[in-house]
Amino acid sequence: MSPARPCRGMRAAVAASVGLSEGPAGSARRGRLLRPPSPAPAAPGARLLRLPGSGAVRAANPERAGWTEALRAAVAELRAGAVVAVPTDTLYGLACSASCSAALGAVYRLKGRSEAKPLAVCLGRVADVYRYCHVRVPEGLLKDLLPGPVTLVLERSKELNKDLNPFTPLVGIRIPDHAFIQDLVQVFGGPLALTSANLSSQASSLNVEEFQDLWPQLSLVIDGGPIGDGQSSEYRLGSTVVDLSVPGKFGILRPGCALESTTAILQQKYGLLPSH
Repeated sequence: MSPARPCRGMRAAVAASVGLSEGPAGSARRGRLLRPPSPAPAAPGARLLRLPGSGAVRAANPERAGWTEALRAAVAELRAGAVVAVPTDTLYGLACSASCSAALGAVYRLKGRSEAKPLAVCLGRVADVYRYCHVRVPEGLLKDLLPGPVTLVLERSKELNKDLNPFTPLVGIRIPDHAFIQDLVQVFGGPLALTSANLSSQASSLNVEEFQDLWPQLSLVIDGGPIGDGQSSEYRLGSTVVDLSVPGKFGILRPGCALESTTAILQQKYGLLPSH
């Protein structure tokens, strides 16, 4: 599998702003930590870093607000093949490098998740979808739904790690509407595997305390504060998962928290038909 190519422009600017080189994950030009982070201990085997505010909005002054420290630490852990807990626009998630097969296995083990269940791929911008997927929908449709609380299921390309969901030719794509995780993916320089931060079959997490039992198995926990109001059942539904792999049609694989707005866009604006 070829290493992730640099995304010039936005990624370079974000990388420069936090003191990291923009070398792709897994390449010889790894991001260099110019100032090692000094996080507070969370639990044995884990570190806890708190973002300013909710983390959903980019910090006005990253150096003073702790944004840069958290971003540097998370990128370093991901490039080392570790599993990191991060906030998203719907739930707290577990992220690792989608190109690191060992890290993928670690996610399944710590969640107790069946290996027959796929992991989503988190990207930093809509343009990246075309590299990792075969897209058969209008670009405008992607931009209407992403970034946002949806997972779009598309046909995967050969650019993705063959050990990621090897049982299916499809992949779920996420671009959360959350500033920190968008910055994280851009600076990391490659796709992240993403799943909810909870044990399989247990309730999803809207704050870091709700998955505290997992902290000892994680390298880093990024605390962005409560998701939404921290208790809403709507947020616990997770993203709306839509299958767009069949031209002209769509299938709802999980209703999630954005079902009505998503189906309205697909049917009314783009004329897609429900597949079942």
